[in-house]
Amino acid sequence: MPITTCIFDAYGTLFDVAAAARQAATEPAFPALQNTWMDLAGQWRLKQLQYTWLRAVAGAHTDFWEVTQNGLDWALEATGLAGDDALRQRLLDLYWELQAYPEVPAMLAALKKAGMNTAILSNGSPDMLNGAVQSAGIGDVLDDVLSVESVGIFKPDARVYDLVGQRFGCGKDQVLFVSSNGWDAACATGYGFDTAWVNRAGEPVDRLPWVPGTILPDLTTIPNVAGV
Repeated sequence: MPITTCIFDAYGTLFDVAAAARQAATEPAFPALQNTWMDLAGQWRLKQLQYTWLRAVAGAHTDFWEVTQNGLDWALEATGLAGDDALRQRLLDLYWELQAYPEVPAMLAALKKAGMNTAILSNGSPDMLNGAVQSAGIGDVLDDVLSVESVGIFKPDARVYDLVGQRFGCGKDQVLFVSSNGWDAACATGYGFDTAWVNRAGEPVDRLPWVPGTILPDLTTIPNVAGV
């Protein structure tokens, strides 16, 4: 079946999750971050993801905002920046204002022009996702923003991927699912979606039972992958 529906992970895929630490590092109030922001951003993102997996396995779901704060607190301690309450608050505030990667608006506009359904499917809570969509100015090229909060468990649980068919009435083989997380794209392949992994960092492929259908350096060619 031809692709009718393009679904995107949010954080790291459409939105630059390193932007909060990078921005704070340029501000005079936080000189300690100038040489550590990349490490902090990496540790923060890793723990954020790890806590979603652990909570899903343990049956201890909470919303993504709490997970985001927990991950940041761990990363601040790991990088020797714990105790700076102003820095912590600034980083959290900036997380609500993440910008989209440069190619995102034109890519989404091309999909919409071709008549594709477009949506986000994310671990993020609805308020967080709506804030990011508004900050990035891409709401007019998205048909919906789907959050795991409606099923109460994080990806890659199949109930999350089920939300796509429930919302758009499409078959799995009509969906192109796009993520910057190799594990997410791989698990979506196992679920039955066509998939694309946006591997901006050039990482190795995860050793899982499935692999992403397509691997790309950025989102520019997603319309071509979708058959537009």
